[in-house]
Amino acid sequence: MDAVLPILLLALAGILVGGAWSSYRQGASPKAIVVIVLLAVVSATAGVFWLLPEGSI
Repeated sequence: MDAVLPILLLALAGILVGGAWSSYRQGASPKAIVVIVLLAVVSATAGVFWLLPEGSI
């Protein structure tokens, strides 16, 4: 499970970025796009931090 969760988080970040881009292209409200991008950033950050060795922060 330790190797799967960061991959899923990074995949979720990619899906959210794609969804934000698609929403932007379809004319969604800027607030919705910002929320989606922020969720993508949180997901990517969590995935990267999960991969860091223990005690490196």
